Amino acid sequence: MAKRSCLAIILAAGEGTRMKSAVPKVLHKVGGLPMLGHVLKAAAGGGAAATAVVIGPRMETVAAFVAAAAPWASLHRQGEPLGTAHAVLAAKSAIAKGADDMVVVYGDTPMVTAKTLARVRRSLAAGADIALVGFRPASPTGYGRLIVEEGQVVAIREEKDATPAQRAIGFCSGSILAFRGAILLPTLKKVRNDNAKGEYYLTDAVEIANAARRKVVAVEVDADEVAGINSRRQLAHVEGIFQRQAREAAMREGATLIAPSTVWFSHDTKVGRDVIIEPNVFFGPGVTIADGVTIRANCHIEGARIASGAIIGPFARLRPGTKIGPNVHIGDFVEVKNATIDDGAKANHLAYIGDAHVGARANVGAGTITANYDGFAKHHTEIGSDASTGSNSVLVAPVIIGAGAYVAAGSVITHNVPAEALAIARGRQMDKPGWARRYRELKGVNGNPGERKSR
Repeated sequence: MAKRSCLAIILAAGEGTRMKSAVPKVLHKVGGLPMLGHVLKAAAGGGAAATAVVIGPRMETVAAFVAAAAPWASLHRQGEPLGTAHAVLAAKSAIAKGADDMVVVYGDTPMVTAKTLARVRRSLAAGADIALVGFRPASPTGYGRLIVEEGQVVAIREEKDATPAQRAIGFCSGSILAFRGAILLPTLKKVRNDNAKGEYYLTDAVEIANAARRKVVAVEVDADEVAGINSRRQLAHVEGIFQRQAREAAMREGATLIAPSTVWFSHDTKVGRDVIIEPNVFFGPGVTIADGVTIRANCHIEGARIASGAIIGPFARLRPGTKIGPNVHIGDFVEVKNATIDDGAKANHLAYIGDAHVGARANVGAGTITANYDGFAKHHTEIGSDASTGSNSVLVAPVIIGAGAYVAAGSVITHNVPAEALAIARGRQMDKPGWARRYRELKGVNGNPGERKSR
């Protein structure tokens, strides 16, 4: 396809009241990313050099998201919700700048792919004036039918307006339309609101184009790709589609998922080859896993980078800012937050490592805690290479445990420990012979502490 300019027009104006939420519909998440974010990524990947996002009133949170996620995109406001063609016209200033291709896509269809947007653009490059997306659902009930005659799409007929013969058609509208840039505004100006709702429907552009003897074609895609979201149930359905595709992609690229249906990925999870993921693992946004890592069962990981050969879990939690080095072991009931764990270090069980750096080959003993928060600010703990903290140690930050140093079990460390030193910070043990027996007698208890003396 010769180089062609493209404007993506993303309609995100609907409030989605059926979601029963104070959150605008397009900000509900699929794979940890707002559905509008998925569509923005698809538009960019499909070759859009410019993007116009149409929002409705009282959607400042959507405007803020677009500004952060796609600062190159222009924002346009649809005052009254008078239909989809009216919404596209809200982006008139962006349309007027001109582009070879203009693709209209909805902000609540997060599974649309860059590949499909590129396909509809190729149809325009091949001579179509309008290219739209169609699909064949298991049941067409409720969808607009595509009326196709000899390869030409002549109309999109809503079910309530369709004849019995048209209702029998299984080819349905996927609500994505691409226009040759020069015809979009002239076509929109001809759309009328002479329907029951008094709205301006973008789908009327098909019949308007036919009346002008323009070429209108359909590009068929899988039904999952154009699944829209108007309810929590549909949101869960699309999340299921996303997770199934993410799991299949991970396994296709060389990862082993012991129980795939129990592993949950985010939109940006990166998984290397020969990674083994055991059941019941959740990946939040921002996770990168290198080759040869083992993630044991029941782990929760977000915002973390895990280097090759590491073993994580079971029952481990890695929080944002975590960097796990090669061959590190993070065991059961260990939580790591905003910390770097260097090559070969181990924290095998029952520890909290927050705002810290653990040097190579260091051992963090069971029950070790970095006390990083003083009620006002977070502070850093440094554990040197080859150092070892005994069980039930508390390292009160800011503090440095020198390379090769030992911290005795049960210690509360409040001062820096020199390299190769042993730090003991606990009360001296004192034994009082016979005290336990005298105490029980005082309390009226016989030799067996569990039996109370009769009175």
